[in-house]
Amino acid sequence: MRNSPLPRMSRRGRVTVGVLVGVFLLFTLLGWGIDAYTDYLWFDEVDFTNVFTGVLVTRLLLFLAIGLLMALIITANLYLAYRLRPLLRPHSAEQATLERYRMVLQPRLGTWIAIIGIVIGFFAGLSAQSRWKDWMLFQNSQSFGVKDPQFNVDIGFYVFEYPLLRYILGVGFTAVVLSVIGALAVHYIFGGVRLQGVGDRMTTAARAHLTTLVAIFVLLKAVAYILDRRALLLEQHVSPDLYGAGYTDVNALLPAKEILAYISIVVAIAIIVFSNAVMRNLVWPGVSLALLAISAVAIGGIYPLAVQNFQVKPSLADKEAPYIARSINATRAAFGLSDTQVTPYGAATVVPPGNLTDNASAQNVRVIDPQLVSEAFTQSQQVRGFYDFGPKLDVDRYTINDKTQDYVVGVREINDTALTTQQQNWLNRHTVFTHGYGLVAAPGNEACGGLPVFVSGSLGTGNTAQTANCASTSTDQIKVDQPRIYYGEQSTEYAIVGQSDKAKNVEYDRPQPTDSDAEARYTYDGQGGVPIGSFFRRLVFAIKNTESNFVLSDAVNADSKLMYVRDPRSRVEKVAPFLTIDGDPYPAMVDGKIKWILDGYTTSATYPYAQRINLQEETQDELTNRGTFALARDNINYMRNSVKATVDAYDGTVTLYQFDDQDPVLKAWNQAFGGDLIKPKSEIPASLEAHFRYPADMFKVQRNLLTRFHVTTPGDFFTGNDFWAVPNTPDGSEQSKQPPYYLNVQLPGQDSTRFQITSAVTPSKRENFAALISGSYVDGKPKLEVLELPDETAIPGPAQVHQRMTTNSTVRQELNLLQTNNSAQVLYGNLISLPVGNGMLYVEPVYVKSGQQTNAAPLLQKVLMSYGDGSNYVVLANSLDEGLAALVEAGKKQQPTTTTPGNTTTPPSTGTPALTGQLATAATALDRAIAEVKAAQASGDFTRYGQALQALDKAMTDFENASKAAGGTTTTPSTAPSAPASAAPSTPASAPPPSPSGG
Repeated sequence: MRNSPLPRMSRRGRVTVGVLVGVFLLFTLLGWGIDAYTDYLWFDEVDFTNVFTGVLVTRLLLFLAIGLLMALIITANLYLAYRLRPLLRPHSAEQATLERYRMVLQPRLGTWIAIIGIVIGFFAGLSAQSRWKDWMLFQNSQSFGVKDPQFNVDIGFYVFEYPLLRYILGVGFTAVVLSVIGALAVHYIFGGVRLQGVGDRMTTAARAHLTTLVAIFVLLKAVAYILDRRALLLEQHVSPDLYGAGYTDVNALLPAKEILAYISIVVAIAIIVFSNAVMRNLVWPGVSLALLAISAVAIGGIYPLAVQNFQVKPSLADKEAPYIARSINATRAAFGLSDTQVTPYGAATVVPPGNLTDNASAQNVRVIDPQLVSEAFTQSQQVRGFYDFGPKLDVDRYTINDKTQDYVVGVREINDTALTTQQQNWLNRHTVFTHGYGLVAAPGNEACGGLPVFVSGSLGTGNTAQTANCASTSTDQIKVDQPRIYYGEQSTEYAIVGQSDKAKNVEYDRPQPTDSDAEARYTYDGQGGVPIGSFFRRLVFAIKNTESNFVLSDAVNADSKLMYVRDPRSRVEKVAPFLTIDGDPYPAMVDGKIKWILDGYTTSATYPYAQRINLQEETQDELTNRGTFALARDNINYMRNSVKATVDAYDGTVTLYQFDDQDPVLKAWNQAFGGDLIKPKSEIPASLEAHFRYPADMFKVQRNLLTRFHVTTPGDFFTGNDFWAVPNTPDGSEQSKQPPYYLNVQLPGQDSTRFQITSAVTPSKRENFAALISGSYVDGKPKLEVLELPDETAIPGPAQVHQRMTTNSTVRQELNLLQTNNSAQVLYGNLISLPVGNGMLYVEPVYVKSGQQTNAAPLLQKVLMSYGDGSNYVVLANSLDEGLAALVEAGKKQQPTTTTPGNTTTPPSTGTPALTGQLATAATALDRAIAEVKAAQASGDFTRYGQALQALDKAMTDFENASKAAGGTTTTPSTAPSAPASAAPSTPASAPPPSPSGG
């Protein structure tokens, strides 16, 4: 018997290694087992065990199927290479060297091959189990009822089948490549492949084996070319920054890939035939592979490049026009933009109308900023230092005394980090301070002494709710039957609740209503939580949480329940791992209970021709991570708000409701989990539906896409002249996008008041107003609307109007007084742009934060308002009603006026009447034409200069006609406007001074 050249391990060493491996496997498997068991208990609590078992079984099957397949392919090829070894090997120095390796491998070759196969199969299985979503969608694929414009194939193929087919092809390539490498190594070690010696460098058997593997690789490449044809509809255009196949792709790359697929099949056959039947060498197979590579470069690279440079670029707009139209239509369909209603809005009225104070929408403008008043909520309504409302509150609407309006709402939760050192021990954190208490709400357009007017959520300890006239009341206007918050956004710790002794209440509930220094205690009696009364479960959770108190503490008893995964967003993500959850859950009172409402999105990255976006980048703005969650960095090109989810704040019940009943992706997921995972839309309670709101993250994505895809004509889209942009924060405090705002108003063109989300957009690379985008629900369906201002308007955008209002001399003096008083800090709230009376009303609350107190809450001190162009009619009022009245009073004087209630200044009359209506618009256009002539002249661009002169001639004619219609006289303007480019243009020097009309 041949002795192994390697020393054998001693018995003690083998035992030691075995023990170490066993301990490692024990703790690894124990950790996995405990995690799986506790997860199952959690899913059983929320009654979604079908999700747990469905995902677990699918992942296990994929792990085993792909892992075993990969292991079998690799081991079969390694074993085949060994069986095809030559029995006689020529003597050479190379073979003498290799003999030592043969002596090591051959006695236990089967073991070595099995180990290699198991290791490769294990990692292949790990990779495969992560594709469980692709497999489930593939199994439950649905029809979109829409076909792609190139291949006339249903969109469902790309969304449900293409991702898995691409993955399986990748597995095939990996298996073949590893097989070639492994087989080549075995052939070399055992003499089938030689680098030295006389005769052939490769035996016939080794050549047949290796060339067959190479031929299979080339055949897989042919399949890849076929899939690549479909992939062209998902890739980016060379121009103009769109997705999908363009002119060059369709007319050059598509036929090229088809040709290459046929060439690959021919080459695969040639490799097998010429290597083993005709030439019996590797010369012609090598030539065939070289020809394939050359063909790929010439047909798949050089030819399309030539078409792009010599045929497409000289007339790019015309060639790409049909494909630009495809991308526009697909993007609008994939992101729910197809039914967007665009309504022109002239914004021609620049003088505040007399009925402004009676306008319901103007009266409903929200001046309470949910971000800035969070500290005021906390300090006014916390009673105890550990209560907290979070960094940002939410906006919802309620009907009180037959009046529906928006309210700023928050729930009083326990902030674990705010507990004192004495309260930070295990018993207090997990068994005493287990829940918050109360839904606190305040009207969005009222304040009292700078603070919100609280109408619900009072603890009744001298800090009672307030009515609109600031009189205290002990009656909540939003009545909650069960105000306790066991599941909330700040519930980061697990909680142990329940007592065997019903008289022993240990959970801190709230201060006593009659004595704020006394405490009320409570014992949880709801359905939430996992029972942990048995010793086994207590031991399991003790190991999971590395906490011995689960076993040793008397606080854990036979009736104890463990609450974990308590924040609403994490609960819904765990129950529905196929959904992307909106970053801003919000609480609502529904049938006497506090429920968290969350929006769930179905997404895909394989919708043909649709624009691909990064979800995190598109939803990021000033408020991201300030009471909202940042979404994952997923690249998607399809999105639907298909699910409305609720989480009961008391018992943690998770309910999923179908909201978009036409979404094929949601239908596929529901079918994958048995068909009843998601409740149908018809089962949504009316009391819950009344609190649905257009989801913020969905709106941000749609708004950002509409800045480009509101342009539906390929030629205009190609030039990009009509593109918009989302403005940054108006006060310039951060270089981040201005967030959209929820308002309960009636916009022009709408039949009634709606609770809707709105956002202003500006022209690309300019700061004037372009459009107002809003999202709302009409008859239970989402509706996007765009109020588009004329191209020539000079109505300022948010940043411009903020600058004009705050730099107004009178307003600036008042703001300086606020800021210098006690070194206070002036903070600007949400700047609302509201189209009212065929003009534009701007409302921006002004908060003041005391510099003398570290934790002082910002107080609403003033409301900054303007109408028209943001510079001539400006008021800094004490309240919304006072500001509206001041604007109306200024408008009655028919002169550009800056007012501060109690200090109204009217410029001296020029003796010339103010321009209004059509005449003012014509004067503004004339100003712009003169400025364009001077700019074109300075640039030296004669083409632009000629066009500018033509535009000036037309503008002068329009101005004369408008003046005659108004009964006035005109003179030819001879000077350019004096206003800077960023401001509204002034009146031509020779024309009467107009009232501001869009500039």
